[in-house]
Amino acid sequence: MAPKSRQSFQLSALPVAMFAHLVAIAVMALLLVWLLHFRDGAPIVNGDWVYLNSRGSYNGIQDCTSNKKVFKFHNELGIPDMYTLHSWLGLSTICLFGLQLLFAFFAFLFPGAEWSTRARLAPWHVFFGIVIFFMAILSAETGLVEKFIFLKLQRGQEALIVNFTGLLILLFGISVGLTVLLPQRY
Repeated sequence: MAPKSRQSFQLSALPVAMFAHLVAIAVMALLLVWLLHFRDGAPIVNGDWVYLNSRGSYNGIQDCTSNKKVFKFHNELGIPDMYTLHSWLGLSTICLFGLQLLFAFFAFLFPGAEWSTRARLAPWHVFFGIVIFFMAILSAETGLVEKFIFLKLQRGQEALIVNFTGLLILLFGISVGLTVLLPQRY
């Protein structure tokens, strides 16, 4: 039988959240090693950074400007746009994040919203936030696979770093998902 409440878990969210932060730091460290050691730094085209938001957080405004830069980069090199699962997932994630932000503004921050309405909408807001977060994780994973294939990586240190980065991104997503499910004791 399924547990009836979050209190049935014997673990609080705090240690899992701390673990998620450590994993995020490890992901950033591996990305830096990969970019600086194997890729000679992040590529810059006409002064614009090409790599997207590879941090453990999600900044929708930065991602919108980054998407503009990616489309510009593709156009300059003659690469077609929106032809991979990675690009479709990424754009869908950013669009849903924008809708979620707009929805949250009117449902939770707008002064005229009633508390009963906010209480009814809060679980749905959390659910769609989790969905969007896992879409971002999936976008990052498919982006790594795409880069792995485009670089024609075989066995070697670079391939290992890319694979371990992907595994750590997955572990980060799982630990953040578990943090949301576990009871939060302050």
